[in-house]
Amino acid sequence: MNIRSIFRQGFPGMLLAASMIPGDASAAPSLAGTWTLVAADVQHPDGTVGRDYGADPKGLLLIDVHGNYSLQIFKSERPRFASNDKATGTPDEFRDAVLGSSTHYGTLTVDPAKHKLAFHIVNSSYPNWIGQTQTRSYQLKDGELSYRVPPRANGDIPISVWRRVN
Repeated sequence: MNIRSIFRQGFPGMLLAASMIPGDASAAPSLAGTWTLVAADVQHPDGTVGRDYGADPKGLLLIDVHGNYSLQIFKSERPRFASNDKATGTPDEFRDAVLGSSTHYGTLTVDPAKHKLAFHIVNSSYPNWIGQTQTRSYQLKDGELSYRVPPRANGDIPISVWRRVN
């Protein structure tokens, strides 16, 4: 999947988010723009780091000046459905499709003094996140945005790294 097709798929979600969310939330001007995924890693409880979405994950993060965002992360190695029909996938195909992607949109607020991002999630591919606010510690350096997600139940800490496209 190339960046144009990711943009075509993610842009409608961002427009929907922009139409549903009050415009008073604001992202730091330094974060507004288009970001492409550089890495989607995971730090395990023993301190080792692995690839959370495979060796070559794909993703796009769009942030507008009002704080509306749309985020998509995909594992590139996701197998295609053998039936070529989304409705007739096998349990393993459905599992791989769900676990091989992470998408959500909403508003983003930034606290630069504390290096904290808050994703106010309006909708998500994982229904349990809908309506949540999730806070992440972040760094912005040399055109790259990186943040650590709060630990999962097993202690793993996802780490996302994005590079500015524009």
